[in-house]
Amino acid sequence: MQRITLIALGKLNAAYFRQAASEYQKRLSAFCKLEIVELPEEMIQEKNVSETTIAKALEKEADLILSHVRRPGVLVAMCIEGKQMSSEELAGFLEKQAINGMGNVTFVIGSSHGLSPRVKKEADYHCSMSRMTFPHQLARVMLLEQIYRAFSIQAGSKYHK
Repeated sequence: MQRITLIALGKLNAAYFRQAASEYQKRLSAFCKLEIVELPEEMIQEKNVSETTIAKALEKEADLILSHVRRPGVLVAMCIEGKQMSSEELAGFLEKQAINGMGNVTFVIGSSHGLSPRVKKEADYHCSMSRMTFPHQLARVMLLEQIYRAFSIQAGSKYHK
């Protein structure tokens, strides 16, 4: 069974996001071994934040993120400059990884400041949900739903219409 890891910075504060994520976690248990690693976002106290301060915070987050990446395996950085995929393409991507013996696929969603260049460089793939900006909590639920949809497509289920 394929192992999917979702590394996400920050907590799901709203109950409705936690409930949605929990529902997709439950559904995904039929298709894969899902692990969600929730890491703390580096807090920045300054009001007028400099690029240097943001870069330092992203580097601290990168250390945490990369310490949780399973190798051998595939690392997918979720970032706006990544490739946009259809649900069918994501299903094909996950299937290809399994066929090629990549049982570990890790998706990473950065903090409100994004992902460190080091994490992006370490990533095997860059994926974007959209050119639009979404709250990180919603992005996590959307990614879980799309992973569930991808496995449903592979299984020939009627979930994907």
